[in-house]
Amino acid sequence: MGDPGLSRRGFLAASAAAGVGMTALSGCGGDSDGGSSDGTTTIEWWNISTTEPTKSVWAALAKKFEAQNPKVKVKIVQLENDAYKSKMTALTASGKLPDIFHTWGGGVLKQQVDAGLVEDLTDRTKDFAEGLLPVAKEPYLLDEKVYGIPFDIGMIGFWYNKALFKDAGIAEPPTTWSGFLDAVRKLKAKGTTPLALAGKEKWPGMYFWAYLSMRTAGASALQKAYDDKDFTGDSFVQAGQHLQELVDLQPFQKGFLGAAYSSPTGQAATVGNGKAAMELMGQWAPVVQADAGKGLGDDLGFFPFPAVEGGKGTITEVFGGGGGHALRSGAPQEAVDFLKFFASEATDVELVKKTGVIPVVPAAESALTDPNIKAVQAQLKAATGFQLYLDQAYAPAVGQEVNDSVGALIAGSKSPQQVAESITKTAKEEQ
Repeated sequence: MGDPGLSRRGFLAASAAAGVGMTALSGCGGDSDGGSSDGTTTIEWWNISTTEPTKSVWAALAKKFEAQNPKVKVKIVQLENDAYKSKMTALTASGKLPDIFHTWGGGVLKQQVDAGLVEDLTDRTKDFAEGLLPVAKEPYLLDEKVYGIPFDIGMIGFWYNKALFKDAGIAEPPTTWSGFLDAVRKLKAKGTTPLALAGKEKWPGMYFWAYLSMRTAGASALQKAYDDKDFTGDSFVQAGQHLQELVDLQPFQKGFLGAAYSSPTGQAATVGNGKAAMELMGQWAPVVQADAGKGLGDDLGFFPFPAVEGGKGTITEVFGGGGGHALRSGAPQEAVDFLKFFASEATDVELVKKTGVIPVVPAAESALTDPNIKAVQAQLKAATGFQLYLDQAYAPAVGQEVNDSVGALIAGSKSPQQVAESITKTAKEEQ
């Protein structure tokens, strides 16, 4: 069961209209039920599982579902994170979503719900959704109605190379921001690249600013700043200044501004191949490191984002989220059946064992054996506050501005004050 003390702050139910006039992309369910002359129903499933082993595991699960349901075919569309977000923005504007699609919940899902594009699953999934971990379901609850079913839950933290830490004389992972900066200096002094970053994709850089904002202002302040349409308070500027302190140390790998996340030369591979000591990433990091690079095995460790001295936040307030599936409005019963299949104990056990997810079905927790993933789960259960990814919690335009402005700070083209002002300007324009 979920931990009753785990508070979810920052799951914003913000309404925003899709303001781009893009045409519909082909291949989506729309108003069609996917039926064929022989009575077979085809359901289209869009997800972001493009790395191994998850890509193959999910394809095999689709085949397993087809075997159990001979009159159903599952058409899989798998897109990398940024490409997926771009395509879904276009589809939302066109008013035509896939039968089943990946969602992080929050403001982006709210936008799609407000446009009448997403199926209300409250009654259609009650027989199995009520047994899932409560904290995992919260991003998909809007006005007490269910619009998505989770398959994963987790948090962002630092994944680090124990051997490189030891070589640099770092006995324990840092628990304060000043201690973290000292660790970066020690790694650099040893000739080790402290951090890998996918600067090209921007969302990984956003994690730093989001966490520093939580540590300086407190987790609830991110919700309040959005509600007030004002991110110019001292704490948010200080968050940018702390990030600037890190950037000034030049901690990232060579060419990081052009680096992707999961490519063979990207952020995950740089850490997975032992060429950088750390990355700030979610619970999926070990799997992607091993797919894009070699993986670190027993040398891989995890620690939470450090506390900021003098800040209002605490190290027990965490930032992250999970993955879920939503259905287009009017999706056939076969799509609901697939969600039930995916949320079953048998499927969740397979996902835990083969892809390293944190289970959302309580009965599947016994399958969790990886010590690092257990560490993430322990941090989640001990959390006193939780903030959803900002580019999902906020209305899409605001989330994108957070990513872009923080990316500009990291690239050296915006100051901490300008970051706060740019996000504020976009938040006001969205209302």
